[in-house]
Order: sequence, then structure tokens, then C-alpha cells
Amino acid sequence: MREFKRTDRVADQLQKELAVLIQREVKDPRLGMVTVSGVEVSRDLGYADVHVTLLGEQAPERIKENLAVLKRAAGFLRSQIARRIKLRHVPELRFHYDESVVRGQRLSSLIDEAVASDQAQHDEAPDDGASGQGPTDTGERD
Repeated sequence: MREFKRTDRVADQLQKELAVLIQREVKDPRLGMVTVSGVEVSRDLGYADVHVTLLGEQAPERIKENLAVLKRAAGFLRSQIARRIKLRHVPELRFHYDESVVRGQRLSSLIDEAVASDQAQHDEAPDDGASGQGPTDTGERD
């Protein structure tokens, strides 16, 4: 059995090439700092869903604008990929915004807030070790 499927290998290569091409070749000033976070290729290699994140930009209108720029540049990017990768048919590129990074940051900050709140409540609680309300040792063992 093969270790990697061909679609996975093509997706990895597309991700590497697109990251370089978007950074160096797309000259549109409206395009922000785009990171290619993943590529999924259909089984017939007809389509490639390219997932991108935008560094420092989370406004919905800026996300739409950046995706529109990438969509307009899709033909150019596809032709450049055809020159760099030996494929009989280069997949059609479809760009999608990847919210996982933003969602992960939001969850991380919520966890940090919960830990800080719990720590603050723990620090405010009086330490009654001598009140006799703690667990007692009855001497019985299982």
C-alpha cells in the first residue's frame, strides 16, 4: 500500500508553489500578508481548494477584498504553476478564507482569561486549613 496518495503530494507541492508565487509575483497593492494554510485537491485533480489566512486583518470587508484579488489572479497563478510543476492538467484554483487560526487565537485567549479568573478566585479565598473542614484521615485503608 502506498504511503501517500498522489492528490496529497500534488496538494503539498501546490501549497509550496502558491506561497512563493503569491508573495513574490502578485503585485496588487490591495493584497495583504497572505499565508497559504492548506490545499485540498479533488480526486480527479480538477480543482484545488486553497485555504488562506490574512495576517493582522480580520475585518470581513478586507477578507472579501483579498479573496477577490486572489480570485482575479487565479489564472495567472495557475499558468505559473504549470511552468513549475510537471502536471498534465493543473487544477483550477478556488480560494477560501481559513478561520481556524483566528478561532484558535480566540479560544486561547478565552482559556487564558478563565485560568486568570480561576487563579484570582483561588487567591481571594481564605486559607482555612485549621478549621477542620478539610478531608480527614480515618485510618481505614482499602
